[in-house]
Amino acid sequence: MDEPFGPEYVRPAQPDCSRCGCCTAALCEKGRNSILRCNGHVGDEFRDTVIGCPCSAETTKHTAAWRTAQVRVTWMARELPVVPEAEALLRTLAKGAAEDTDGVFPQLKLRGLAQLVHGLPGITSLGHTYLAAKDDVRAAVAVLVVDVDKKARTARVEVAAWRPDKPVTVLLDQIVTDSGLDVDSLPGRWLEAEANCHADHADKLVLTGFRNSAPLPQGWMPTSGGDVE
Repeated sequence: MDEPFGPEYVRPAQPDCSRCGCCTAALCEKGRNSILRCNGHVGDEFRDTVIGCPCSAETTKHTAAWRTAQVRVTWMARELPVVPEAEALLRTLAKGAAEDTDGVFPQLKLRGLAQLVHGLPGITSLGHTYLAAKDDVRAAVAVLVVDVDKKARTARVEVAAWRPDKPVTVLLDQIVTDSGLDVDSLPGRWLEAEANCHADHADKLVLTGFRNSAPLPQGWMPTSGGDVE
């Protein structure tokens, strides 16, 4: 019997991701650069399969979700901190195991600052970020936008008070949302932001509150950047 509508179209299979085993390579590339992660880019029938994908998780360094979590937890520590009893428990967990005598562990777990490890409370990497944000000195700094990557939704910036010759990567949408500036106007532009300039590594440097910079003193010149870590 002839098919009145021609042969059925079957979409070519996409190569699997070599790192996770639950997604295609294309999906992980998209999820890694999106705060929605991999599970935000599939239909309901596949969401349970990819929801735990490590390639886009906020616990995996340099994903969009990870960068967002660093900013969120830093803001939380400065503007909406946990109750003193919860912070005390978190500091104790940072030193080792501890008992939750005040019943505040669920608050830390809900915020991603602590988790159960072999049935016992333990601090997470975000918990360490939270404590660092509480303890670090944060101040306004001059930031030069070196370039932007519209596909990855990131920008490379140089922080004058940290290491002006070492660009760091931040989320492009964070800069745009904070500053209200147009993406195309960002490359080569000086901005201001809050930063912990005593950070010993680019992964620990957290920039928040991007805003348009006041005119810089005469003699300030953009510097050429190095490699990003």
